[in-house]
Amino acid sequence: MKQILILFITSLLFTTMSCAQNTNKKLQTETAKQDANHVSYAIGIDVGSNLKNLNIEDFDIDKFVEGLKAMYYDDGKIDLEANRTVIQDFMTAMQAKRNEKNKAEGKAFLEKNRNEPGVITTESGLQYKIEREGTGEYPAAESEIEVTYRGTLIDGREFDANEKINLSLNRVIKGWTEGIQKISEGGKIKLFIPEDLAYGERSFQGTILEPYSTLIFEIELLKIIKK
Repeated sequence: MKQILILFITSLLFTTMSCAQNTNKKLQTETAKQDANHVSYAIGIDVGSNLKNLNIEDFDIDKFVEGLKAMYYDDGKIDLEANRTVIQDFMTAMQAKRNEKNKAEGKAFLEKNRNEPGVITTESGLQYKIEREGTGEYPAAESEIEVTYRGTLIDGREFDANEKINLSLNRVIKGWTEGIQKISEGGKIKLFIPEDLAYGERSFQGTILEPYSTLIFEIELLKIIKK
């Protein structure tokens, strides 16, 4: 009887250990699956975010998933070089379309804005409005100045702002060099700068500033810095 009891206890221990090991393996498998599911979802979020930022018109999410699966389960038949060419050609055409859109919108804005009260248009195409007359000296095209400013796109979105920053007028965009000379120290001016007097074809990654953007700046000339 004693031997039978010992064998029963031993068998029970092995059974318990075996169940514990199986349960542990199951838990590890489930945890690994959950981790894999989580990271797969996270990658999808990241890719989706980048795609959204591209702002592609008529983007077909179903075709995207179809292509994603085709690449993931690739059997060696996909021509990656040809695929990259398709993407590059499309992105080039899309950017050209955006450039023309930015130019047209900027031109239409300036055409309408030139008739606003207080707005003056210069020979270069720059538009400005003096919001407060200054009482000090006027800067020259090479002057170093201290300013506070805010820059926006024509739709009102802010892309840049600074307080009490020193700048050299011969190292800024043409619209600034010309426009700030219209006010004296203590004055405040609003500049409406066409794309060719701003950043032209340049773009700045990670910002809302696109090529050929017409810009608006509100600038306060705090002082001219004497050298």
